[in-house]
Amino acid sequence: MRAFAALLDRLSLTASRNAKLRLIRDHLADAPDPDRGWALAALTGALSFTAAKPTMIRQAVEARVDPELFRLSHDYVGDLAETAALIWPARHGANREPDLSEVVDALTQAKRGEVRALLEGWLDALDADGRWALLKLVTGGLRVGVSARLAWQAAADFGGVEVAEIQEVWHAQTPPYADLLAWLDGKADRPAADAHGRFRPVMLAQPLDEADLPKLDPAAYAAEWKWDGIRVQATSEGGVKRLYSRTGEDVSAAFPDVLSALTYEGVIDGELLVLRDGRVAPFGDLQQRLNRKAADARVMAAYPAGIRAYDLLAADGVDLRGLTFVERRARLEALVARTASDRIDLSPVQPFASWEALTALRLAPPAGDPAAAEGLMLKRLDSVYEAGRPKGPWFKWKRDPHLIDAVLMYAQRGHGKRSSFYSDYTFGVWIEDANGAHALTPVGKAYFGFTDEELKQIDKFVRDHTVERFGPVRSVRADREFGLVLEVAFEGLQRSKRHKSGVAMRFPRISRIRWDKPAKEADELATLEGMLDQVEPALG
Repeated sequence: MRAFAALLDRLSLTASRNAKLRLIRDHLADAPDPDRGWALAALTGALSFTAAKPTMIRQAVEARVDPELFRLSHDYVGDLAETAALIWPARHGANREPDLSEVVDALTQAKRGEVRALLEGWLDALDADGRWALLKLVTGGLRVGVSARLAWQAAADFGGVEVAEIQEVWHAQTPPYADLLAWLDGKADRPAADAHGRFRPVMLAQPLDEADLPKLDPAAYAAEWKWDGIRVQATSEGGVKRLYSRTGEDVSAAFPDVLSALTYEGVIDGELLVLRDGRVAPFGDLQQRLNRKAADARVMAAYPAGIRAYDLLAADGVDLRGLTFVERRARLEALVARTASDRIDLSPVQPFASWEALTALRLAPPAGDPAAAEGLMLKRLDSVYEAGRPKGPWFKWKRDPHLIDAVLMYAQRGHGKRSSFYSDYTFGVWIEDANGAHALTPVGKAYFGFTDEELKQIDKFVRDHTVERFGPVRSVRADREFGLVLEVAFEGLQRSKRHKSGVAMRFPRISRIRWDKPAKEADELATLEGMLDQVEPALG
């Protein structure tokens, strides 16, 4: 457990991607089996302990520490695991420090009523770093800046193989990945990658620099709309049906209606959307279906999901990824036609004769779905389906983001290495009542888009100008005469009954901090409503 704790601690304090890769790679080289396999599972999100709940951690701490002191400490620190690890009054010598594999085995087999006693014994035996790592493992929220793909890349670096090879076999393996690690050690052959329903590594596009367009031949590319949903891989092989996100996460349980439509034998690459009569609903509708463990009949009826197909990776047991885009597209069209499902349709190819024509197309919304596309995709007609983000075959040409000036209203402490900073911001725009008085109404939240130095500056502003406190949230001074203006970029907008302002933003982020701009010159809600009015009449 000590080596795993040291790994998490160093990862949480390391911003460099290359440094994180070295840390994970070195851990895989130094840690014994099966601990290193369990560490890899934890970093990739493949571990969960259904019997262990955050409530148990709180109850265990409050049994040894004054509850009010714990509450105040948690409010200040902002992270449950970190607070409990620091405040826990350990009884050293009471127990032996556990190995990571012991913890995993015990939690996997334990009944809910047994978990708290296990946690207390381990917390007594571990130091503060070990306690923090244990609690992060138990709650499943490591928050150390490592994605599954980064962990796969580290494993590939360790074994001297391509990351696509790791992804190809990953979903046929189970923790603690003994066969996989034996292969990476050079002690065994590569594990089989022919399991039905497995995930295939996805092909990604490079952002298009408009200055490069004259260097490309328009006749060599096909264009499609970049639909505003989530990229998925719909697998139906040998009776095994699964739906994966582009990172390989199995999201099947939330979309049984989509799984039932997978009557073909093959693997479709496409966009998961809410589709009504063949038209794409706003992304907010899809959000009602995401991150659910299951979907009931009411939700499925209100937000009918489907797939807009881009590509075909396999069909009837044959891997098609080595064929050209044109060849795969022809097979995809035939498969979708045979399937004849209202939940699976084709992403239509958009004809164009020149880059000037494509530029004009990019600025025009797709007919019937004006709010549903983020931009265009360009794909070389002769491109094979290659894992990763190769340079040249595919490009994404997103529309320019919308921009507004908003005023900071509330700030909340972040998580992990940001737990001591106010890094999550709620911002608003002005509304005017019948008497001509102005007030702010919240229109969105953002927690990225700024540098570490800017984070420190905003954090100081929040602390210096707090007017109210609500647990980890602070309300800052924001009126016509004083306030911090933030330029906010966002990808889309839609009406929302859940938000007081009546609007909801898609992917809001801080574009820049307008220290120079008076709060009274920030935008009004009418500006956002005007953006909505440009879209909604076309929706009918």
